[in-house]
Amino acid sequence: MSAVAVIDYGMGNLRSVAKAIEHVAPGRRVEITADPARVAAADRVVFPGQGAMPDCMRELDLRGLRPAVLDAAASRPFLGICIGLQMLFERSDEGNVPGLGVFAGEVVRFRDEAMYAADGARLKVPHMGWNEVWQRRPHPLWEGIPDGARFYFVHSYHVRPADTGVIAAETGHGVRFTSAVERANIFAVQFHPEKSAQAGLRLLSNFMRWAP
Repeated sequence: MSAVAVIDYGMGNLRSVAKAIEHVAPGRRVEITADPARVAAADRVVFPGQGAMPDCMRELDLRGLRPAVLDAAASRPFLGICIGLQMLFERSDEGNVPGLGVFAGEVVRFRDEAMYAADGARLKVPHMGWNEVWQRRPHPLWEGIPDGARFYFVHSYHVRPADTGVIAAETGHGVRFTSAVERANIFAVQFHPEKSAQAGLRLLSNFMRWAP
């Protein structure tokens, strides 16, 4: 049986992602791997993580994973989570570091002067906790998930795509920011589906059935 590869580039939260996928797809083999050959052999690839963009990009290259990630993003069902979304873009303000360039655009920090709720309350950075995700259009990964469903976020930076046509969802935190992108075989989210109760498990289950 072909495997689902959860890419290990030294960042955290991999085990909880793997366990959530095993829960929604019993019987499927889920591998946490830093081996480019195992990533290349997998029929589905998940690119999760937590941490700072410079550290993530450095570790990805030190482990020789960049070509395997780029190949997977070009050829198979591919799910990016949190920093695994941000790394797909061209550059990040966090350390002024280049990303993988799969999507045109940049990663920017929430601006302090914009961190106010509609009622004038001050908002915190990092954006941490549950928030609504507003879908831009139908997609197989949204199947069975109500528009405006709440997912769990932990981040100080967000992506700003050059092509607004790739935006799959938006969320409000002082500003309206992109919380999911999609194109062809790629779907990537800023939130953590593995920490997002039933809505998150449904998104992972949809990913496991997705045939782009």
